[in-house]
Order: sequence, then C-alpha cells, then structure tokens
Amino acid sequence: MITIEMMPPMMFGGLVLAMLIGFPVAFTLAALGLSFGFLAIHEGFFGFSFLQAIPERIYGSVLANELLLAIPFFTFMGSILERCGLAEDMLDSMGQLFGPIRGGLGYSVIIVGFILGAITGTVAAQVIAMALISMPVMIRYGYNMRYITGVLAASGTITQLVPPSLVLIVLADQLGKSVGDMYLGAWGPSILQIALFAGYTFALSVIKPGHVPAVPKEARTLTGWALWRKCLLGIIPSAVLIFVVLGTMMLGLATPTEAGAMGAVGAIVLAVIHHKDFSLAGRKILLVGVAAAGVGTIIGIYFTPNLPFKIAFAIAYLAVAWVCIEAVRIPDLRTLVKQGYETTMRITCMVTFILIGSTCFSIVFLGCNGGVWLEHMLTSLPGGVWGFLIFMNLFIFFIAFFLDFFEIAFIIIPMIAPIAQKLLTPVVGADAALIWFGVMLCVNMQTSFLHPPFGFALFYLRGVAPKEVKSSDIYWGAMPWIGLQAIMVAVVIAFPITVTGLLDAPRKVDLDKIKIEIPDIELPPPLDFGQPKN
Repeated sequence: MITIEMMPPMMFGGLVLAMLIGFPVAFTLAALGLSFGFLAIHEGFFGFSFLQAIPERIYGSVLANELLLAIPFFTFMGSILERCGLAEDMLDSMGQLFGPIRGGLGYSVIIVGFILGAITGTVAAQVIAMALISMPVMIRYGYNMRYITGVLAASGTITQLVPPSLVLIVLADQLGKSVGDMYLGAWGPSILQIALFAGYTFALSVIKPGHVPAVPKEARTLTGWALWRKCLLGIIPSAVLIFVVLGTMMLGLATPTEAGAMGAVGAIVLAVIHHKDFSLAGRKILLVGVAAAGVGTIIGIYFTPNLPFKIAFAIAYLAVAWVCIEAVRIPDLRTLVKQGYETTMRITCMVTFILIGSTCFSIVFLGCNGGVWLEHMLTSLPGGVWGFLIFMNLFIFFIAFFLDFFEIAFIIIPMIAPIAQKLLTPVVGADAALIWFGVMLCVNMQTSFLHPPFGFALFYLRGVAPKEVKSSDIYWGAMPWIGLQAIMVAVVIAFPITVTGLLDAPRKVDLDKIKIEIPDIELPPPLDFGQPKN
C-alpha cells in the first residue's frame, strides 16, 4: 500500500536513478512526472482534473514568459562574439601590457575573462578561445602547466557569475526576482572573485616565481601608444556594449529582453568592426553614427527631447543598420551569423524542453505534498539558517557533478525557493533574501564546470589543448581554483553585504505615524430647481 507520504521520496529517488542512467533530462522529468501523476490518481491522492494544471503552467510560465525571451538574444550575442576575433585582440594586447611582470600572462587571462564574461555569457566560448590563443604563448615562456590549465578553465567560468550571465537570468525567473536586482547582487562577488584569482596569481609569483615568469623584452612587439591604442580598441567597444546591455537595464531604460536584443545587434556591430574587410566608408558612417548618438544623449540629458534629439538618434540607427548590411556583404560574417542562429536554436530548444519536463515533474511533486516534505526535512536541519545554507551548498556542489546548471535551476531551485525565502528573511530582509540565495548558488554552480572528471570546462580545455598537455595536469590544475571558488561561497554566506550592498535599501514605514490629510473643500451652494408644479 502506497501512502502519500511515500510519494515525494519515491519521486526524488526515481529522479536521481534516472539521472545516473544518463537518459536525457527533459524527457526523464516529463516521464517521471506523468508516471507518478497517474499513480497518484490511481491511489486517489488527487483527481485527473489536477493534471490540467500542467498545460496551463507550461503555457503561462514557459511559452508566454517574456523574461525567457532574453535567453536566445544573449545566447546569440555570445555566439557571435566568441568567433569574431575580439578575444584574440584583447588577449594579445593585455598579454603585452602585463607581460613585463611575473604572472602577467595570468593577469591578462583573468582580466580578459572578466570582460568577455560581461559581453558573451558562454563558458565554452571563453575557455576554447582563450586556450587556443594563450596556452601556446604561456607554454612557450615557461609557465607551469598546471597553472596554465587552471587559470584558463577558471577564467572561463567567470562568465557564469558576471552579468549578463544566462545563469542569473534563469535564476531570477525561477526565484521570481527582477533580473536587474540579480545583476546588482552579482557585481560584488564578481569583482571579489577577480581579486581572489589575481591574489592567488600574485602569491604564486612571490612563492614560486619560476611558475609564472615575466615575458622577455624581445618578445614584446608593441610598446608605448601603439600598445595602449590596441588595448583601448578592444576595451572601449566592449565597454559600450556592456553599457548598452547592462546600463540600460539597471537605469530602467530597457527590459532584459530589450537589452538582449540591443546586445545581439551590438555583437554584430563589434564583429564587423573587428573584421579586416570592414570598408572605409562603413567606418566613416559608423563614426558619424557614434557622434550623432553622443549629441542625442546630451540633448536628452540636459534639454527636453525634441526634433533634433529624434534626428540625432535616427542618424545613429541608420549607421547601425549600415554596419549590419556590411555583415551581410562580408562572406565570413554571413557564415558567422548563420552559426550564431544555429547555436541559439539548439540552446533555446534545450532550455524550453527542460522547462516543460520540470513543469510536469514539479506540479505532480507539489500535488503529492512534496513541498511540505521538503520543507520539513530542510527546516529540521541542525544549525538553523546556517545549517540550511551549508547543507544546500554542499548538496548543490555534489549534484553539480551530474547535472548542468540549467537542470539544477529548473528542477531544484523552484522546490527550495519558498523555504529559502522563509528562512533567510530574518537575516537580510524579505526583498534581498532570494537575491542573496540565488547569487550564492550561482557562485557555487561555477564549480560544476571545474569538477574533475565531469567538468565541462575541463572537457573543452582537453579538446583544444596540445597533445603534450596531460589530462592529469588539467585535472590537478583545476583543484586550487575550485578551492578559491569554495572560499568565495563561504565569503558570500558569511558576509551577505557582498551581495546586498548594491541593492536598494528597503523602506521602513511606521504605520502608527502615517497621516492622511484631506484638504478642506468649500462646497458650492445647493442648486435650487424651484417648487414642483401642480
């Protein structure tokens, strides 16, 4: 005899078993959800009409969810930027800028990883691009092999945390929080993580200087203004794109979907700018467009937007359109855009099917009192709030060996979000509780790309590394960086201000002091309609 109390652990155990078998997650979730749903109907736990919530939720939370439209835009943006040559230019210029100091090539990889993370949002793109460009150079100048593999893999995972990360968008949707707040919460840990990576490189340069030597002077081909010019040509367009995507969202000028659309167009513009066949006429038109956008912005800030404001931005839009036409004219960029569309289609379809499967599973799970079972289990942990946080982070760390972050976000997060809201509200307040929790899990899930032997970043690195690089060097090289990310998780748990510091402080309102004043209004005299006639 099956009781309703047995259903949640049976569903959870079935999910773990199916994951270990290796069947596709999306179809596993849907099959488990429907199978246990029919079992629950047979046992009389709920009626058949309960399952009508599944198509309603799929339509309302998946197909009609405007926030999820941002995913294909950001995916397309990252797919374009990973192949357009931007990473090569930035790594070359940064490597020569930091080359004279010990660990300089490591610093350049970390900084470029941070910048690329803020404009691409894809781990595979960063790891592959930086490994192909930087690994041969670092090997040539005598860097320790394990440091090389570790810094390349870890710098690629920075994109998981740095806005506009796809992980943060998905977490914001699943936690029911705004993407802008999630991005604001992630900036503190992002910068702190870069400082931690750079600090480890500096410590290594002091303790073991032979592991991270300086680049010889004769190998630095650019100096002076030529070097700074190349650095600025990579950084300034990237900074503009970061502002277009992130700045417009945080200033409330654009929704995440609108910002993602602008980012997709901006990625095409950056790809054209970095291509050697970009015409001289196109460059002049682009400069005119940039100048017009600057004039329009000044008018919008200091004056009332009027006809000159509209004309200025019309010129800027026409310049962007012309640059996009250049992308169609150049064969390499046509192929690049086509590949970007294909990648976007695959990832978007994967996300959609996982969402549909997780919806089937979660509705049946909650219908069988799974939420009550999970809440009782997690709230009874020793240590209260801190016991809950430690357990959840250890659980996510372990399950990330087997599941991708999309799967964790769509399966696990919706189940534990209400419990986290209840337990964490007394610590940081109701508004910041889930932001703190989401960013904390995002930092944790970064390690899923570095776990030996299943980390995807390690697989990407193994695929492009030269034959002389041993797999053991890749696996052992990742271990110190996993430790650094674990330290980051501990810091975010111990110091919530790292996440909540940039968030708007909640307004404290004393209900006893609220006064509603109604102004005295002098009423007109009543109208005299006269006596009724007989």
